[in-house]
Amino acid sequence: VQLQASGGGLVQAGDSLRLSCAASENTFSRYTMGWFRQAPGKEREFVAAISWNGGSPYYADSVKGRFTVSRDNAKNTVYLQMNNLKPEDTAVYYCAARPRGGYVSGYDNWGQGTQVTVSS
Repeated sequence: VQLQASGGGLVQAGDSLRLSCAASENTFSRYTMGWFRQAPGKEREFVAAISWNGGSPYYADSVKGRFTVSRDNAKNTVYLQMNNLKPEDTAVYYCAARPRGGYVSGYDNWGQGTQVTVSS
């Protein structure tokens, strides 16, 4: 499945952004979808994931309570609503897909990334 992430930008601390990730296949509902990010000089880290049917969202502790992952299988799209953004959220954000299963690892399809920059 091909993934196309969008919605990044430059915002101030406390602002919100919504990232979108559109998938190329109508088999989208077969996949667990995840969001990851990579800040300059750091390793890529898990942010959030959602199961094939939209249930059981799972979050990294660093974003819990501020970010919300959701999906619309009719539109083959997964979203990441990011509220109360902090400068430490600055990173390139990637969406990823994996067969139904775990949330944090095992992803074998990756989008191209979208830059999120949060100024203080």
